Amino acid sequence: MIMRPGQQLLLPANPVFIWTSLIAALLLDMLPLGRQAWMPDFLAMALVFWSVHQPLRVGVGAAFVFGLAMDVHQAGLLGQHALSYTVLSYFAITIHRRLLWFSVPAQALQVLPLFMAAHAIALLLRLIGGGLFPGWSLLLAPLLEALLWPVASVLLLAPQRRAPNPDENRPL
Repeated sequence: MIMRPGQQLLLPANPVFIWTSLIAALLLDMLPLGRQAWMPDFLAMALVFWSVHQPLRVGVGAAFVFGLAMDVHQAGLLGQHALSYTVLSYFAITIHRRLLWFSVPAQALQVLPLFMAAHAIALLLRLIGGGLFPGWSLLLAPLLEALLWPVASVLLLAPQRRAPNPDENRPL
């Protein structure tokens, strides 16, 4: 792949780090903080990030399994998060080549509609299943997720940015 000028060459992603970060995001979403409608979905952010950066390792199947885990945890409609995470991961994989050409703030604008669609699917399924409308603060969650995208990019790409053997004679 041709790189943009000034783009840093990254090391290969460690599969253990990928899956550890996804499990950490799942556990972060499962914290008993009193789930509010405006709170960002950290697992959705991690799934989109790894679906964009490592589409062969994290895909629709992983999104489905993590979605089922969230559905079981929240004791809600089984398949609600699974469907929204699956759609989210599918569209992230669809745009992953184009998305990587943008800067990180521009990527945040590109993934905002994905997060909005995932929350809309979850809301629609919740309402069809007889749940209550959580309020208009639900519109803040996709915005917060898009605002946290640069932070997630810095944190999740940090292990790939370090030099394998730093040497003053080797520029890479």
